[in-house]
Amino acid sequence: MPDGKDTGPGAGEAITVKVLTGIGMADPKDWDACAGPDNPFLSHAFLLALEESGSAIGRTGWQPSHLAALDGAGRIMGAVPLYLKNHSYGEYVFDHAWAHAYERAGGQYYPKLQCAVPFTPVPGPRLLVRPGASALGMEAVAGALIQGMEEVARRYGVSSVHVTFPEEGDWRRLGEAGWLLREGVQYHWENRGYASFDDFLGTLNSRKRKTIRKERREVTESSVRLHSLTGADLKPEHWDAFHRFYLETADRKWGGGYLNRAFFRLLGETMADRVMLVMCEDNGEWVAGALNLIGADALYGRNWGSDGRYRFLHFEACYYRALDFAIERGLGRVEAGAQGEHKIQRGYLPVPTYSAHWVADPGFHRAIADYLRRERPGVAAEREALMELSPYRRDDQ
Repeated sequence: MPDGKDTGPGAGEAITVKVLTGIGMADPKDWDACAGPDNPFLSHAFLLALEESGSAIGRTGWQPSHLAALDGAGRIMGAVPLYLKNHSYGEYVFDHAWAHAYERAGGQYYPKLQCAVPFTPVPGPRLLVRPGASALGMEAVAGALIQGMEEVARRYGVSSVHVTFPEEGDWRRLGEAGWLLREGVQYHWENRGYASFDDFLGTLNSRKRKTIRKERREVTESSVRLHSLTGADLKPEHWDAFHRFYLETADRKWGGGYLNRAFFRLLGETMADRVMLVMCEDNGEWVAGALNLIGADALYGRNWGSDGRYRFLHFEACYYRALDFAIERGLGRVEAGAQGEHKIQRGYLPVPTYSAHWVADPGFHRAIADYLRRERPGVAAEREALMELSPYRRDDQ
């Protein structure tokens, strides 16, 4: 594997990059020291729950191939969540057209390597570097991880490596290393120091304020009661019901869910304090639920499920209760993910997302580069058009 030089503490020691065929091969404290405390999806516990539950393993097309950058003493200085994949499902940055084009030309697109959190389109760092080294030393570790992904790709003989939903800094590092860069869009809500939900509503134009109040009032006046649960308040019965809703909704949208009941059990057992589960009850029966994870300064909306009987319940459970929680906790933003202009009407605004792509075949690399050059202006224009739909008063932006 390639190595680099660490010019921080322990300068002069080679950085060795090692493949981990399971997250359990990494010490949780070492992995989390690299991942940091901000984003719960990058934690050892979350990735372990995906693997131990059988949700993200080789049999489901997500063979763990994580990278660890080790110093001379064998301590993990950096890491990358990496998977060998034989399909493109559960990624949310769509490359099916690339796969079809390459295979029509006689190439073999799969397997490929995917640097991501499975089934989780949440932006975050992807080159996980342990803090504490000098800036140059941390750059050396990040560079070794990039070289490591390229070398693993060559050794495995795969067509490509894809880093999806990285933070902008990692994205730019990958671009400087010659990777192809792509942009997308998601919807996030910013907490501008609101003291209450009504304080937030005051920043919207009057028509949107009336709409949101009407939607919330209809849910409040219905027979449904909502419970925002976290920590010890989460019980097996809640996970049983939520998993059922998740599967019913996934079946309607995609023909099947990625996450199994064992995953939600492990999430409740190991990360309950980082979960906020909105459960909806009607006359003693659970009828819907929305799963959120709590970060250091963000609430991440993830999955929703219901039996589909109630007007506006989706907006209340997924969006408005998330804003209530973020305001109460003083969190800086709520990330509601991709898709749906309806999110803009409820105060969530479009923000750029990123991906980076390493392609082995020079001809295919050129073809994708040309495709991305043509795609980029359209993505930028889409974001600008979406911003025009903003419900905020013009004098408040």
